[in-house]
Amino acid sequence: MKKDGHIHTPYCPHGTLDPFHLYIEKAIQNGFHEITFTEHAPLPVNFVDPTPDKDSCMDLKQLDSYFADLDRLKKHYEKDIVISTGLEIDFISGFEQDTISFLNTYGMYLDDSILSVHFLAFRNTYTCIDFSKSTFLMFMKHVGNPMAVYKLYYKTLMDSITSDLGIYKPKRIGHITLVHKFQHTLPETVDDHEEIVSILMEIKNQQLQLDVNSAGLAKPYCLESYPAPAYIQIAKQLEIPLVFGSDAHQAKDLHQYYHDLHIYL
Repeated sequence: MKKDGHIHTPYCPHGTLDPFHLYIEKAIQNGFHEITFTEHAPLPVNFVDPTPDKDSCMDLKQLDSYFADLDRLKKHYEKDIVISTGLEIDFISGFEQDTISFLNTYGMYLDDSILSVHFLAFRNTYTCIDFSKSTFLMFMKHVGNPMAVYKLYYKTLMDSITSDLGIYKPKRIGHITLVHKFQHTLPETVDDHEEIVSILMEIKNQQLQLDVNSAGLAKPYCLESYPAPAYIQIAKQLEIPLVFGSDAHQAKDLHQYYHDLHIYL
């Protein structure tokens, strides 16, 4: 069964205004049986978005409208495709209780969701590591070296996987090698094999799903999926449930590189 489980929407302030129906009708035309819209969930109220335009997520005030739109679309397209209501929830170190509170309030409205790490804490400040090449390289200088950044990322990712966020904790872990987004700008190749395997082992232990995310293939300094095919194969050997996700922020990117990755699913 063809599924794209990681799709953004016109509610994303750093995405596009492409309407829902463009995504849905493209998915139907491409023979997908199920899609999940996973807009970036509102960040904790007391968390200051470190991106320049403060546009990492949707506004909390829009959440009811988002849910209502998806309820309407589910009914409209129910004969053609299964549409799931989801969110991409950020795991932010130090804000776990805020995340639990959010999930306890809104988790009942979710069919499917993703838990991701975008923000890393270092010396009491937070950085969105996938925002830009310059942001990533500057953060690397602050932390010390590429391996130090990678280790901090995987430590935070491991914390997200093992965290107790309550009964509505997302069942799928998003783009587990997002830290590779700017790997081809680094002065050296980072050997993070052991860290990635440890992440996969813990995903297996926690009985979670893996977001097989194709977006990295479209990033000029990454040029590989999150994670790369070798690790998708390891995940499959571990019998981790795999869910393809295009991470599309515009309709033209929906299902991007699906044909490159579906052979591993």
